[in-house]
This record gives sequence, C-alpha cells and structure tokens, in this order.
Amino acid sequence: MQQKLFDIGTVFWRDWVVLKRRLAKFLVSRMVAPLLYLVAFGWGLGRSISVDGGSYLDFIVPGILALNSMNISFNSITPVHAERVYHKSLEEYVSAPIWPDAFVIGKLLAALLRALLSSAIICALAFAFGARLTLSPLFLLVLALNCIIFAEIGFVAAMKINTFEEMGQVNTYILLPMSFLCGTFFHTAALPSLVRLIIDALPLTHTSYLLRALGSGQEASALSLFVLFFYCLVLYAFCVRFFRRLSD
Repeated sequence: MQQKLFDIGTVFWRDWVVLKRRLAKFLVSRMVAPLLYLVAFGWGLGRSISVDGGSYLDFIVPGILALNSMNISFNSITPVHAERVYHKSLEEYVSAPIWPDAFVIGKLLAALLRALLSSAIICALAFAFGARLTLSPLFLLVLALNCIIFAEIGFVAAMKINTFEEMGQVNTYILLPMSFLCGTFFHTAALPSLVRLIIDALPLTHTSYLLRALGSGQEASALSLFVLFFYCLVLYAFCVRFFRRLSD
C-alpha cells in the first residue's frame, strides 16, 4: 500500500512541479472568464432578476462553479492525449515498475488540484461581488466529485481519440451543450420534457442542483449524490481499463 501511494505521489508531483512554475499565470488567467460572468450576469442581469426569492447572482454562482470545474478538470487532462499520440511518452509509465493505476490516479488528482484552485478564485470573486454562498464539507465534496468526473472523461477521451481535432470536438459536442443546458444559468424545468429527460441524466446537471441547494443552506438530494458517485466509479473503471491496454 505504501508503495502504491508513493507511485501516485510521484505522478502527481510531476504535474505539481509544472503547475508551480506557472502558478501566477494560471491563477490570473482563471480570473478572466469568471469575472466576465459575474459582471455580465451578476451586475448586469442580476440587479433586475430575482430567482427563487433571491438574487440572480446567488443563483448563478453555483452554476459558474460547476461549469468552471468541468472545463478546468477536463482541459487539465488533455496533455495526456499529446503524450500518448504525439510525444509517445506514455510508454515510459507503462514500462516503469510502478502500480499501473498510479498514473491514472495521479493525473486525476493533479486535475482536481487545478480545478479546485480555480474554484477558490471564483468563490473569492463571488463574495467580493456580494454573493451569498454557504460553503460546507459536503459542498466541497460535490465540487471535487464534479472535477474528478470530468477529469475522467478527459482521460478516457485522451486514451481513445487520435487527433487534436477530435479532442476539440469533445468540447464542441459534449462540454459546450452541457455548459449552457445543465442548470448552470437557468432552471432545467424551462426546457421541453424530452430535452429535460436527457439533461437530467448528465452529471453536470446534478452538480448544479447540489451546489445550488447546499450553497443556499438546503439539504442535498440523495439521488444526485448517488448519480455523481456512480459516474465517478464507472468512469474510473474505464480510465484504468484503457490505460492498461497500452501495455498489451
């Protein structure tokens, strides 16, 4: 067990060293999009719209957190695609005397760290804009689950897709629609029944539901928590399976 933890730490440490060298640029760049969202929807629409008896700013901040953590965690894994297809460096991990799952877990943890750092910036900006948001251990757990799920989706894509163009299509056809339809900017109840049925099966929708409920001091939905844990475990199994196939 100790050796497995050491292997995971080695993979994670490599990504942390890279991030540490670019940390200032990373943090500043992660402020731009959330700041624009908060200005446009918080100050712009937020002052004239009331949602569920509260301000639109309070409504949208959990959605921005869900959306941002999805994008950051997914994009943090995309270098694995280049390592597999173009640099051919994944073979070093496959042939190294380490636990095979260590590479998967280490990369997921590195993506989680990046997404949580970016989420912390959003929370700080939201409070500066006057948003009311209740942070709790369960709130952070839901946010972390969302990060891991989309990091896993990014890892699966990196293992199966063979060109940069196709990786871009994942953003276009999967992440972009979820960004706007999964309860981030408005209630999914406004959608047609058939569309809502599909949207309610997606993980980002349940993350938005949970973060919004927990952020306003309400109870979490047991069903939404189950859905997130289900996605997390199933996608992890796919990540491990596809990575181990590289050694076949």
